[in-house]
Formats: sequence, C-alpha cells, structure tokens
Amino acid sequence: MRPVRRDHSLAYTRRFAALSRAVTITGGLALCLAYSPSCLAQTEPEPSLNDYLPPSEPELTRDEWRQRIENARRRGKEVARERREHPESYMPFPEDPEIVATERVLNDDSLQRGDIIATKKGMFIYQGRSDQPRREQDFVPIAPKAVHGKPSPGG
Repeated sequence: MRPVRRDHSLAYTRRFAALSRAVTITGGLALCLAYSPSCLAQTEPEPSLNDYLPPSEPELTRDEWRQRIENARRRGKEVARERREHPESYMPFPEDPEIVATERVLNDDSLQRGDIIATKKGMFIYQGRSDQPRREQDFVPIAPKAVHGKPSPGG
C-alpha cells in the first residue's frame, strides 16, 4: 500500500502569507518609528533645565575670566576701605518703635470717620473721608477728660 501523500502546499502558502504580512507590518512600523515622527502621537517634549535658565552668554576666554576676577577683588577692597574710613555711613538707623507705630496708624487705609487712634503725641479722632487723601487737619486731638473731679490739664 502506498502512503497517502497530502498536499501541504495550501497550508504552506497560508503560513507564508501570514508570516509575510507580519514581517511587512513590523518592518513598516520600524521604518515609521525611525524616520517619521508624524507616526507618533504629537506630544510636547518635556522641558529641560536649559528652558528655565537665562540665555547663556558667549563663553569667556581665560584672560577675560581673570580680568573679571581682578575687577571683583578690586571692588571688594574699595568697599572694605570705604567702610573702614567712614563707618558712620554704614551704621543702621535705630527706629523708634513709637514713631513707626504712629506712622502705621496714620497711614492705615482702613480708618473711618470717627475712629479714635492713640499716638505718641496723644489721642486723636479721625474726621477725614476715606475717598479723599489724608490731611493733618483730619486728625483732631481729643482733650483728656477730668478724672475723679480733677480738671484736665490746660483747662
């Protein structure tokens, strides 16, 4: 008896066609990724550190760099000499806390007509208007009242 020989050419053809399609699709994707960014989703690139830095200046030569260092040293020595020769110019001005508080109150934008404020110079009532600039006349001094039957000073 003769063995039955099957014709595998149809199955072979189908496998070969499927393999060819797979190779073609894979090759096409590879070419698309390699040569055409339009195949990829259009996304913005992530910002780099250079995006946050100021534009760079042209690179300095060694001599220019040395000159900058020398200039900085010279300026530092001049400032140090100036401070030694005139220390009074660099002394901090002590601020009187009462004067600072008075200025803060007098320049307070939330003051309304009838508000009473206490300053280093005494008590005042604010008579100005919030829609107009402040004037000295807007702050009227309040005379102290008599305490326990004693007359007020000056009265």
